Amino acid sequence: MTIDLIVNAYRSIFKNKMRSFLTMLGVIIGIASVTVMVSIGLGVQKQIEDQIGSMGVNLITIFPGVFTQGGVRMGTGSASRLTINDLEKIQREATLIEGISPLYRVNAQIIGPSGNWYTSVYGVSEDYFKVRDWSIQEGEEFTLAHVKTKARVCVLGNTVATNLFGNGNIVGEEVRIQGNRFKIIGVLASRGVSGGMSDQDDQVLLPYTTFESRISRSRFISQILVRSISKESMDECQEEIRKILRESHKLAENAEDDFTIRNQTDILETVGQTSFLLTVFLASIAGISLIVGGVGIMNIMLVSVTERTREIGIRIAVGAKEKDILLQFLFEAIVLCLMGGLIGVILGVIVGIGIEKFFSWKVVFSLPVFFLSFFFSIAVGIFFGFYPARKAARLNPIEALRYE
Repeated sequence: MTIDLIVNAYRSIFKNKMRSFLTMLGVIIGIASVTVMVSIGLGVQKQIEDQIGSMGVNLITIFPGVFTQGGVRMGTGSASRLTINDLEKIQREATLIEGISPLYRVNAQIIGPSGNWYTSVYGVSEDYFKVRDWSIQEGEEFTLAHVKTKARVCVLGNTVATNLFGNGNIVGEEVRIQGNRFKIIGVLASRGVSGGMSDQDDQVLLPYTTFESRISRSRFISQILVRSISKESMDECQEEIRKILRESHKLAENAEDDFTIRNQTDILETVGQTSFLLTVFLASIAGISLIVGGVGIMNIMLVSVTERTREIGIRIAVGAKEKDILLQFLFEAIVLCLMGGLIGVILGVIVGIGIEKFFSWKVVFSLPVFFLSFFFSIAVGIFFGFYPARKAARLNPIEALRYE
């Protein structure tokens, strides 16, 4: 019975190929738009997750101030309250860490022998490379000796190295930052750009003591980066750091923290929620065209009922029941939407591949998204096809036979 209904629906649709195609066009555009938007959203989410994951295993980040859901509210007393004293206290007393580094930052112009480049300059400790799980592509990382002696050495990110020196060996060369000469002792392994965020390779690293004496004399640290001894100990490690910092800042027992501690899981959850909401929002906007397509299908089905009134009358006269007529027209609407959904998914995949190729955006295709698209196609067909189908099923057979 169902197979006969589907076959009859296909025959009816292919009698008027152009009209059927134009009827499906709204559904095709709607499904293609939803497929592309959701795939781009999933791609962006995957890129951001990869980038956050590349920041280092077991990474804990300490920020000055208090982050709230309504925005960012800084801690009491100062806009920034993280100092080297805080870092040294954590380093002395924490038992669940295996690396810690301050993170000072300024934006500055780097001058090389053949040009200059504007980038981010960071002051970090020798532990930074371990904390961030970042290897050296060329040369070596700086050591505790470099930090203690305030050595004028630097490690360049891949982007900075390429823009200032090209692709040659640059270890031993010099660059100038704010009038100071620094010897290049290494180049970081490339991590690239992902998630629409900044280029991770566009940076210069200095020993933080050198940064303090040569670049900026600010006593406040932008961030403190910590590597816990294991993933399993991260929550315990965070609580340990929290207690140490509260003691360092002499906070009363009932006073709130004037700092924020985040680990990779926290950041991933926040980013995941944000990107999910954005994806749903974009897909909802694209889904509006599905409603437009559904209205088009309803209109054409109503026209089809009017055109086939006499046919309906004959079918009823030879014994067709109201349910048979209802299912006949309902299946025509569903088949129209399914065909439009199939073409829409194929078109969405083609457009997605094109976007990934020509715009270098990450696009992730998901099987559940395709199934969801077909589900919506069926839902649109049932919802917008039911009224014309019921109208056809309730025609008076005598009046239908007399219809010209």
